[in-house]
Parts: sequence; C-alpha cells; structure tokens
Amino acid sequence: MAETFHCVYCFDSLVAHFEKRKPVSLEMIERVYNIMLYEEEFDTKLGPDGQVLAINGVPVEPQIVKLPKPKKLPNSPLFVTWNKESSQHKLRGCIGTFEAQVLESGLQQYALTAALEDTRFNPIRTRDLPDLSCAVSILTDFELADHSMDWELGIHGIRISFIYHGRRLGATYLPDVPVEQGWTKEETLISLMRKAGWSGRENEWKKVELDVTRYKGTKASVTWEQYKSVVERCLTIDVRN
Repeated sequence: MAETFHCVYCFDSLVAHFEKRKPVSLEMIERVYNIMLYEEEFDTKLGPDGQVLAINGVPVEPQIVKLPKPKKLPNSPLFVTWNKESSQHKLRGCIGTFEAQVLESGLQQYALTAALEDTRFNPIRTRDLPDLSCAVSILTDFELADHSMDWELGIHGIRISFIYHGRRLGATYLPDVPVEQGWTKEETLISLMRKAGWSGRENEWKKVELDVTRYKGTKASVTWEQYKSVVERCLTIDVRN
C-alpha cells in the first residue's frame, strides 16, 4: 500500500541529489512520520524514543507510547509522479516499472528518473521544488483481461500491447488517470493507443487486436511543505529503534 512517507522519501531523494548527500532513510522517515501523526492525534509532544514529554502543551513525566513498527512491505511494481501544484496538478514527470522493486531503492531510483529523465518535460530544477507535489503508486493484482473492456474505471489501471505497422507498441494508464480526465472506457483506450504510437482513424480502434492487462494500485501524495515538515524533524532528532 502506498503511504505518505513513501512520497516524503521520494522528495528527499531528489533534494539529496541536488544537495549531494544521502537521503534520509525510508525507515527513519516512516518512524518520524508516525511520531508526528501521534502528536497531532493526541495533542502530545514525543521524544525520539516515543516517550510522551508534554500533553496539551503541559510538560509531563516521560512515559513511553507504543508506535507502529516500520512496515516490511513486499517487493512491488511502482510509479513516481511529479506534479506542478500551481497549475492544477500539471504533470512534470511520471515514470515507473512493472518489475517488482525493493521499495527503498526502487522509490529512490524512480523518483530521480521521473524528475530528471522523463523526456516529455525539461528536468526538474532546484528552484522548481517549492511548487511541486510528489505521488507514489504501488501496483498489485495484475490480471490478463478477457477483452478490451474487461476492467473497471476508478478501480483498474490498464496496460495495453498491440502490433501496428509491424511493430509491437504498448502503454499504460494508472488507475486514477481516466477518472481525473473524465474519460469513458473507450476514450481511455483510444488515448492510450495514441500514447503508444497508434495513428489510425479514431473510429477504427476496434479493428486493432489489443492485449490488455488490468491491475490495481494504491496512491499517496505530499506537497513540498508537507515534505519539509517531516524531513526537517528527521534532521534534528536521533530516531532510535
């Protein structure tokens, strides 16, 4: 399942690239994020070991609270998406993989690849960061569809493959894309075929034999300000096991 702290880690991977440092570890970001969630929910102040230091702003005798342990997630296919916040979530980069990835290394790799190597856009620069949001999609439940319409809007992402002019072409849309665009299933498929490189007549799309794989996914996102609040806390405390 995609989590907010995954997005924070992607943001820090890009910032660390610009600052020529190692990113804060995914485990530390998850730990600090859980501390901050607990503080917000119970109006408390926690120390780095999870001890309560204050309640409602009033200092108290330290007492340890049980925080969630870092999650051990399976290797998963994933996508990282960068959007420009001031332009109604205008896309600035989106690249991922259908190959299962070790989460920490996969998030770091595709955070940088989507930000710097998506050839549809200029590479993201340091000065762009405050206007960005970052989203992570974790993909699961891959199935071959029985036919081109054998999937549900808002539930499935789809990956298509077909032969056109002697070449095999393919493309994908994540589950949220058709819903965000307000497309029907047919409009989604035609757009996806165009994305893959098909240039036929729109009313002839059904003549193309499509191989369709459907999948599900979970998505989380953070803005620059949300990222800063977590990572600044990470850099000022020593989070222990």
